[in-house]
Amino acid sequence: MKLLSLNLGRPEPAEYTDQPEGVTGIDKRPVTGPVRVSAPGTKGTGASGLAGDAVCDLRHHGGDHQAVYAYAREDLDAWSKELDRPLPSGTFGENLTTEGIDVSGARIGERWRVGPDLILEVTSGRIPCRTFQGHLGERGWVKRFTREGAPGAYFRVIEPGEIRVGDPIEVVHRPEHEVTVALQFRAVTTERGLLPRLLAAADTLHPEAVRQAREYVEKEKQGA
Repeated sequence: MKLLSLNLGRPEPAEYTDQPEGVTGIDKRPVTGPVRVSAPGTKGTGASGLAGDAVCDLRHHGGDHQAVYAYAREDLDAWSKELDRPLPSGTFGENLTTEGIDVSGARIGERWRVGPDLILEVTSGRIPCRTFQGHLGERGWVKRFTREGAPGAYFRVIEPGEIRVGDPIEVVHRPEHEVTVALQFRAVTTERGLLPRLLAAADTLHPEAVRQAREYVEKEKQGA
């Protein structure tokens, strides 16, 4: 299990984003490193956890619970075959392109060591948006990506550190519950009946997903 590609974005104008200044950092490009990774701060003010990486729309992206985004090279390769086009690492806007690890199968609260010092903790799956669809240039992409159910994972930074291409990835903690990134993604998108199951991971789950799960449970109680 290793870091196959380390990807950073720069602010670029794009007609497909509704970011107020009309710019996006979704077009991530590989760098060799080293890159410092640390907690960026509260959502709305904090951006990317990676030094030199642009997160432009702070209303929906960035902050401590979405400090780092990872996607598996294996999943990119599967999409490349399905779309019949090359998908270089970073195409999905991921900071970390991994090899040898099931990113969407990771459990919420799972901790990874990347390189010698960095410790990351899984918080949620990535929800596709209009900017993602525009960047990829595929019609109906949001629905198609959602239907596939392999969203990749967002992480918070537990211990900061520097990382480089080729660094090993080690799972250093795996929670006992069975709430995976893929399950969480399905619960908040297409299978809302799964939302109560997310509460087993409430201590480490992205707060917005926790809120959705609790609101669903409360509604169910009121309707009973």
